[in-house]
Amino acid sequence: MNTTVPASVYAQRRARLAAQLGAGGVAIVPTAPERQRNRDSDFLFRHDSYFYYLTGFTEPGACLVLAQGGQSTLFCQPKDLEREVWDGYRLGPAAAPQALVVDAAFSMAELDARLPRLLENAACVWYPFATHSGLAARVEGWLNTVRARVRYGALCPAAQNDLCTLLDEMRLFKDVHEQDIMRRASAISAQAHIRAMQRSACMLRAGEDVREYHLDAELLHAFRDAGSQYPAYGSIVAAGANACVLHYRADAAPVRDGELVLIDAGCELDSYASDITRTFPANGKFTGPQRALYDLVLASQEAAVAATKAGARFNDPHDATVAVLAQGMLDLGLLDKNKVGSAQDVIDKRAYFQFYMHRTSHWLGMDVHDCGSYVEPGEAGQASESKDPLSGETITNRPSRVLRPGMVLTIEPGIYVRPAEGVPEQFHNIGIRIEDDAIVTATGCELITRGVPVKADEIEALMRA
Repeated sequence: MNTTVPASVYAQRRARLAAQLGAGGVAIVPTAPERQRNRDSDFLFRHDSYFYYLTGFTEPGACLVLAQGGQSTLFCQPKDLEREVWDGYRLGPAAAPQALVVDAAFSMAELDARLPRLLENAACVWYPFATHSGLAARVEGWLNTVRARVRYGALCPAAQNDLCTLLDEMRLFKDVHEQDIMRRASAISAQAHIRAMQRSACMLRAGEDVREYHLDAELLHAFRDAGSQYPAYGSIVAAGANACVLHYRADAAPVRDGELVLIDAGCELDSYASDITRTFPANGKFTGPQRALYDLVLASQEAAVAATKAGARFNDPHDATVAVLAQGMLDLGLLDKNKVGSAQDVIDKRAYFQFYMHRTSHWLGMDVHDCGSYVEPGEAGQASESKDPLSGETITNRPSRVLRPGMVLTIEPGIYVRPAEGVPEQFHNIGIRIEDDAIVTATGCELITRGVPVKADEIEALMRA
């Protein structure tokens, strides 16, 4: 269980959700299953984010049911002293109501027997669609059991709704407890990036053989040393040309003097992710071409940060980024203005896509790519169509989400220069991304990841230390 957030906070979330289920609504929220890694060994268990959001409970083998009137029932693993010797402490059904502030708790072994009675006479059953393999079939089985009792006057729910539509909206806005955890996670991750930067420079100055896994080790050490449970995602530690592979994973490639290193890594603390990317010179000193591209990406991020504020649209930071990058690509000769035209032509034709092929932001929370619609709910019907100038595919455009206080998103522009005809050789195999995490506020945004420097001069000064 998470002891840093009062159990009453989870009870309040359950009450808010129950109020949205409608008359006769019942919600079913299972946690994640355990996954076998190999013989007699499982992957490290990580609970389901929806389940955790409503319970704060981290044990496997559990399910929450919110019944009519907000009655909360937890199904969990029974106490088993013999298994606890091998697998660790279990809360158990007897202790769960007081510890988790739920109304009732039973063993998971009773789930199939008790669920039909909880669904009986309900109007609608809610559960997360397409997130748990086999759950829909189990719901059908429970409903069939209810139907078998119609001769006794039982009514079977006539509707099934996707619970994600309600929970995604709730989770999109982070409360003060969530924001506090995310700030702490970001501070841990920032120190991890600093350790990796300094390790790179120190080893190269000492003439040692530096590998990507050396820097990955610094990240992992800093995460665990500060109390983080594990990385929020597989860390990207990409040296040299590997930085042009967007989802590259830390491996054994050499970190060479004179090349850049791109690290995209963040820890997970008490179930909340952080997500930071920094690009730095392996030896602590940018070359001229590296600095030119780095300053361009940083300028594009500054424009995106300025566009991130309450009342703006989710797409605004991306549009601000692209505008700066498009002009910069022309100014630096990455794109030939005689061939592609003006900066607006670069944007309209998506010519920048050769060097910048991802979006600038995504939601951040319990999941590193967190849930929540990117379309403004009340405007989803305002659709228009356009043709992608690169693929020719028809794109349906809908108004993007209006940013509001409490939303948390990343701001991560980049530039990736693979060797190609017409591309100046001095920029070949340079990949740069700069990513920070932002909490939207009433007046702008709070960057919670700036514990690690972002300006080129500051990075160089840090790596000299």
